[in-house]
Amino acid sequence: MDGKLLAYMIAALAGMAMAIQGSMNSALSKSIGLAKTTFIVHIVGAIGAALFVLFSKEKGSFFQGPWYYYLGGLIGVVIVYAVAFAMPKGGVAAATTAIVAAQLLTAGIIDRLGIFNLAKTPFSWQTILGAVFIIVGAWLVLKE
Repeated sequence: MDGKLLAYMIAALAGMAMAIQGSMNSALSKSIGLAKTTFIVHIVGAIGAALFVLFSKEKGSFFQGPWYYYLGGLIGVVIVYAVAFAMPKGGVAAATTAIVAAQLLTAGIIDRLGIFNLAKTPFSWQTILGAVFIIVGAWLVLKE
């Protein structure tokens, strides 16, 4: 199996996990509230990440990147809150569709401009056509 295929399979697994996590977070927020759910999810995640680091063989310092790269954790808080808020109101499929469409547009801009020191990836006609199909699909799913 080549590296790209494995990366895409892992990315698909992450997408599946996101739908499951969002659903679980939404259910928990009905029991304890949205703010508390966001907090608990990140505490449990921090414990899991600490264990991951503890047993990892990675070397190096925690503080080698620019300060703004560390804002990903804060963005994670916004994501968990927003997903747990949106899914019970619009449904898991509709919320996930809106998320994926927005991710695609944002990712395309990041790729095109090479933001965050990533390689610049030009748009091809296939990329643009694929994005149009996803956006039209999102519109169809979200249309009532």
